[in-house]
Amino acid sequence: MVEPILVARHLRRELDGDPPPVLVDDADLAVMPGRFTAIVGPSGCGKSSLLYLLGLIDRPTGGQLLFDGRDLAQMSGDERAAIRLEHFGFVFQFHFLLPEFTALENVMLPLRRLGRLSPREVEARAKSLLADVGLAEKGWKLPEKLSGGERQRVAIARALANNPRLVLGDEPTGNLDSVNSARVVELFRALAHEQGRAVVCVTHDMGIADLADIRVSMLDGRVIEVREQNPPS
Repeated sequence: MVEPILVARHLRRELDGDPPPVLVDDADLAVMPGRFTAIVGPSGCGKSSLLYLLGLIDRPTGGQLLFDGRDLAQMSGDERAAIRLEHFGFVFQFHFLLPEFTALENVMLPLRRLGRLSPREVEARAKSLLADVGLAEKGWKLPEKLSGGERQRVAIARALANNPRLVLGDEPTGNLDSVNSARVVELFRALAHEQGRAVVCVTHDMGIADLADIRVSMLDGRVIEVREQNPPS
């Protein structure tokens, strides 16, 4: 039986205050490899807050978050950062590409930071990733010379640079037209179904949610439903 890569148990995130504002309340979720999970719900329901907890960008104020059985909530900041760099990849609504670097150089950045490959290997892997997202001929271009859809695909290639086991997207199609949105979603589905990665995407687009394997619905900071839409064969 396939085991989850990430498990949230009674996860909670609240802010300082009296009473404290609660962003995520008693959330339970198992993130599975080879599955594309969409988190949906109205604006302000806690979707992005939950994603940031799952991705170790934020730290919970209660509950457990287990990665391969290890409790991430109890780890130091350095330990969490190391796991995030080695195992997680992030794609946001805004691509956050460095404007002074070419597409190829942007994809090479996390590989250089990880420091496991030679300069030649770093460049070869970055070129391969750009080819995978259909941008083999655009590596020399600066972000300003790319379309919005192309910039987002560069961001996806960068997120995959360190061969992450878990890919997280926060409204990654929010600034794209329908054609580019569909292309990005197909990339996410391929990452899960063909490469066996766990993919979790926050989206307000129910068309995208319909294409996910698992739909997680949130309301007022709580996970109210986890629905299997495309059971594995």
